[in-house]
Amino acid sequence: MAALLLWLHALAALLFGALALWAWRADLAGLPRRPLAIALAATALWALAIAGIGAADVASWFAETLRNLAWLGFMLVLHRRDAQSRPPIALGTVYGVVALVQVAALILTLIVYTNPEPELAVPVANAALLMRMLVAVAALVLVQALWSALSPGAGGPLRTLVVALAAIWCTEFALYTVAYVAAEWRIEPLVLRGLAYLAVALAIGTALQRKGEWKIEVSRAVTYQSLSLVAIGAYFALLALATSAIATIGGANARVLQTAFVLGSTAAILTLVANSWLRAWLKVKLAKHLFRHRYDYRTEWMRFTETLGNPQGGAALDERIVKAIADLTESPAGVLLVPDAGGLGVGASWNWDRATLPIAGDTALAEHLRLTGRIVELDAIRRNEDHLDAAAVPQWMLDLPEAWAIVPLPHLTELAGAILLARPTLDRALDWEDFDLLKVAGRQVASYLAEARAQDALAEAQRFDEFNRRFAFILHDIKNLVSQLTLTARNAERHADNPEFRADMIATLQSSAERMNGLLARLSQHHRSRPEAPHAIEVVALVERVAAHRKGQHPVVTAGVRNAIAHADPASLEQLLAHLLQNAIDASPANEPVTLSVSADGERVAIDVVDQGCGMSPGFIRDKLFKPFVSSKEGGFGIGAFEARQLAHAMEGRIEVTSREGRGTRFRVILKAAHPADLGTRGDNWGRAA
Repeated sequence: MAALLLWLHALAALLFGALALWAWRADLAGLPRRPLAIALAATALWALAIAGIGAADVASWFAETLRNLAWLGFMLVLHRRDAQSRPPIALGTVYGVVALVQVAALILTLIVYTNPEPELAVPVANAALLMRMLVAVAALVLVQALWSALSPGAGGPLRTLVVALAAIWCTEFALYTVAYVAAEWRIEPLVLRGLAYLAVALAIGTALQRKGEWKIEVSRAVTYQSLSLVAIGAYFALLALATSAIATIGGANARVLQTAFVLGSTAAILTLVANSWLRAWLKVKLAKHLFRHRYDYRTEWMRFTETLGNPQGGAALDERIVKAIADLTESPAGVLLVPDAGGLGVGASWNWDRATLPIAGDTALAEHLRLTGRIVELDAIRRNEDHLDAAAVPQWMLDLPEAWAIVPLPHLTELAGAILLARPTLDRALDWEDFDLLKVAGRQVASYLAEARAQDALAEAQRFDEFNRRFAFILHDIKNLVSQLTLTARNAERHADNPEFRADMIATLQSSAERMNGLLARLSQHHRSRPEAPHAIEVVALVERVAAHRKGQHPVVTAGVRNAIAHADPASLEQLLAHLLQNAIDASPANEPVTLSVSADGERVAIDVVDQGCGMSPGFIRDKLFKPFVSSKEGGFGIGAFEARQLAHAMEGRIEVTSREGRGTRFRVILKAAHPADLGTRGDNWGRAA
């Protein structure tokens, strides 16, 4: 068996030496041939030492350390993208740690040789063996990282070489494990190691003969995984060393002390790992000191676009936009500020209670963001009241301690909105990378918002087009009815005295009226009179008339001052109130009355339509209530509220809405007040105008 060990390692030394000369002199495009030649030569020297002076000699341990360091160096160089670039600093750190553990194992071996006393030599030798096992495990992890980082165009040669590296470290790990378990070095595993290295030499020779692309692409994910696995390996190595030391000095209580140490250290590690602040701090420090840039832009952009494109259980686009921006800076929450009457109102939110935010728009902030496009860091304004952005930021944002930054969403020359981000778990100041990334992401999501709004406008135009087509068909039917009625009127001049004709005429008129009512029902629920020029009218009488038309359908209560005189068109105001009253009736339970009340203050006349129905959300009121063809009622046209606001604007008035979901709604129609002396100056009154 000893002779077999000698010849196998001698043959391995010959093969690796030949491969080293070949790699040094060959033209291998893209492959770091000199580091490979050095690693092959170190392996040849180690195999020669095993064959010549034996595996237990200290010189063989020196040769083994040199071999392992050479292969680690070659693996690190493989991560270069080209011949001029350097490997990533983070991976260099990992490889450096593994190399230090290998050197520490050699030092412990030297201590064993210089101090052969059994009391010291046995635990130190076991510690050295554990460190070599740790090196092998870490190297296997790094080989797996190499395999994961292979570019799609990498051919068979590089893959074969990576498999050969895995075989080297698997062989070493198996040998060290057997030695540790058996508590001695056996010759059989050493012979098998010689056979394994012969197979590795043949695999490397095969790889060097083949043509292919030698390229490795390194991602941050691989780097973080490698660091994590090395840290885990170091933790287990520490446990092994600590328990070995406790066993040596613990005496009769060694087992109890070992158990307490393992449980306590494990609990401490798990507690630290579960801390979100510590994880965020570690990530920032690793990115700051191991990478050139804070962000892995490829990964961040893929996650960003995935969030925007994936509904994630039906989340609306506005909410996905907020989440996509917040994820970039690891903010736990955010809210979208949308254009609202020249300012910025509160829109969709993600993990943020909108009830804590004001409803009113911020005109100064909207104009500032539109003109400058600056990302506003709120902490900088809190520290310096004379900051460039201080005048535009509303005080309520500064009073919110969790408010961290404002990201504008510019689209062409307009502002599509802004996003207010909450403070991340690890509080920090924004730097130039944050500003650059958020600026690009803001422009991207602004285009999404603009496209969505354009789609809504197009859909609305299509609905108007459909409405116009239906109206054209109805006009055709009306033309036929008009022709029929015209013919009846002409015949009436000649046959009015004929009883049979009069009966037919009445039947024709009834049929025509029914058909016209049906046509009107296809367009609207209510008939719209021809508008008059606004003038002074007594409002309470009109309100009572509107209520009387609906009291047979639903309980309606009226109240108000008798001297409320408004400047309005009575027919338009009746139609406006009919729309609002019908909506209130539809939203109310059968036994809950709807209230119509009138108030006046000398300058304005207010008419309130109040119900105790289901109510509406702020988002529905802002975005959908006054849009045509959008209705919360099943089968509704969504024209009533839209037409009511148009009628109010035509009379130089306005409509205000107050609603709470589940608590009811108040529509307030505000009109200009008129003087009582103006009543009747047109030569008519409300009774005739109606």
